[in-house]
Amino acid sequence: MHPELSVVIPVYNEEAGLAKLYARLYPALDKLAERGITYEIVFVNDGSRDRSAEILAEQFRARPDVTRVVLFNGNYGQHMAILAGFQATRGDIVVTLDADLQNPPEEIGALVDKMREGYDYVGSIRRKRQDAAWRTYLSKAMNRLREKITRIKITDQGNMLRAYGRNVINLINQCSEVNTFVPALAYTFARKPTEIVVEHEERTAGESKYSFYSLIRLNFDLMTGFSIMPLQLFSMMGMILSGLSGGLVVLLLIRRFFLGAEAEGLFTLFAIAFFLMGVILFGIGLLGEYVGRIYQQVQGRPRFVVQTILEEKSRE
Repeated sequence: MHPELSVVIPVYNEEAGLAKLYARLYPALDKLAERGITYEIVFVNDGSRDRSAEILAEQFRARPDVTRVVLFNGNYGQHMAILAGFQATRGDIVVTLDADLQNPPEEIGALVDKMREGYDYVGSIRRKRQDAAWRTYLSKAMNRLREKITRIKITDQGNMLRAYGRNVINLINQCSEVNTFVPALAYTFARKPTEIVVEHEERTAGESKYSFYSLIRLNFDLMTGFSIMPLQLFSMMGMILSGLSGGLVVLLLIRRFFLGAEAEGLFTLFAIAFFLMGVILFGIGLLGEYVGRIYQQVQGRPRFVVQTILEEKSRE
C-alpha cells in the first residue's frame, strides 16, 4: 500500500490513444517492478467529453492492484489534474506523464534512477522535439524570458515527464494557489534539482490541448505567479518615460518662446502621444493580471471537484 513510485497521468479526451498507452506503460513499469521498484498509476480524468472515463474504469478493473482513477466532475485544466493526482499519490517518487505518448513511458526508469542518486526534483529535456516549428521557437523564447524574470531554471518547461520527491510533493500539496505552474512551483521547493535528456515522440492520436492562446495564458500565469519583476520593470519604464516626456515639454516651450509656434511637428507629437497611451494600456493590463490573481484567490472556491476515486480497498 506504500509503493516507491507513483505515476500521475492527466487525461482529457484521450480515448483514441489510451489503449496504446496501456500497451507500453504497464510493461515498462512491470520491468521496474522486477528490479524491486513497487509502483502505482494514478490517472486523473479532467472532465473528458469522450469515452476516456469509461476506458479508464475498464483498466482499473483489469489491474486494480496498481491502478487508481480520479474522476473530476468537470474540466479544470491540466495543472489542476496534476495537483489532484499529487494529493492521491502514496509513492516516495512521483513521476508525471502525458497520456499522448509524446513522452515514452520507457524513460520513467531513467528518472527513477536519477532520483535514487539523491535528487528531489528531476526535470527532462527533449532530445529532439516532435512539435511544430512555431511551437518550438515560441517555447524556447519564453523559456529565456521566464528564466530572466523568475530565476527559475527549467530548460524545457513544456515537457511533462518529470520526477518529484515526496518532500516536494508534500509542500506542493500544502499550497492553495488557484493558478500555478507545477514544475516551477516544485523547483522553488526542491533542495537538489537536476535535469536529464529524454526521447520525444510524435503524438499517437488526438491533438494538442494547448492552443496558441493557452500557451500565452500559461506563460502569463508563470511570470505573474512567481515574480513581481514585471511590475517593477514597468514602474522603472514609467519613471524613464515621465522624465523624457517632461524634457520634451520643456524643449517645446523653449522652441515656442524663442522660435515661435510650428505645425510641422504635429504628427510627431501624435506619434509620441499614441506611444505613451500604448504604454499606459500595457501597464493597466499587467496590473490587471496581478489583480485578477488576487480576485480569484480571495474567492476561496475549490480549485477542482473530485467526483469519485476508483481504487482497491485496503485489506488491513
